[in-house]
Amino acid sequence: MTDSAPPYPTSHGLLAGRTVLVTAAAGTGIGYATAQRAVEEGATVVLSDAHERRLGEAAERLSAITAEPPLAVACDVTDEDQVQALFAAAEARHGDIDVVVCNAGLGGTADVAEMTDEQWAKVLDVTLTGTFRTNRAAVRHMYERGRGVIVNNASVLGWRAQPGQAHYAAAKAGVMALTRCLAMEAASKGVRVNAVSPSLAMHPFLAKVTTDELLEQLTTLEAFGRAAEPWEIANVIVFLASEYSSYMTGEIVSVSSQRA
Repeated sequence: MTDSAPPYPTSHGLLAGRTVLVTAAAGTGIGYATAQRAVEEGATVVLSDAHERRLGEAAERLSAITAEPPLAVACDVTDEDQVQALFAAAEARHGDIDVVVCNAGLGGTADVAEMTDEQWAKVLDVTLTGTFRTNRAAVRHMYERGRGVIVNNASVLGWRAQPGQAHYAAAKAGVMALTRCLAMEAASKGVRVNAVSPSLAMHPFLAKVTTDELLEQLTTLEAFGRAAEPWEIANVIVFLASEYSSYMTGEIVSVSSQRA
């Protein structure tokens, strides 16, 4: 067991020449880590997030390692018009979109007995229906070109039970099912669709919305005795976006060290 992360990975040009669109890419979580790792692997990146200020800050930070500032488009995935505008802006700037990483999601804690319709609907709309809207826009773009890759962000809670997480777990299980079904539809069009299923990735935003006690409890479930770094999840997303996973579609890849 180790409670320290391994060295940051060396880049190998796995996404050289690709255009990668990442939703929920602001801040310091998995989305931004994915955008950074994609750039480091040679991709041109389009950033998107519902939070305009944080999105601008993320684009500025990423500019330090890109040849030119990345396109950053504010987008609330619960709004179909905004999703369409995001893809239109990405196409106008870069033409083809080779990879779409659907990272947007919303959590919360509420027992079913006390959960309101509004709490349930909000989590489902962002986490599941938002992923559906983004996947739909992505395949409409990719089908015309006969190629492309989608990587969705699910969660181990799509498989495993945790009190207070019925809405989030249901949404993430839905993301898994969406991934599998769309993969079967898209295969004949040259498009691959997979998902990652992280257990616990630590970043400041998670710490703000989760109690220290729960984080400590969840950490004890991890075999390495620590949460994943966001870039460790991003590494697997990069693999799924690359040609190294060319025969994989409809797969949900667990990125976890949780004990059985």
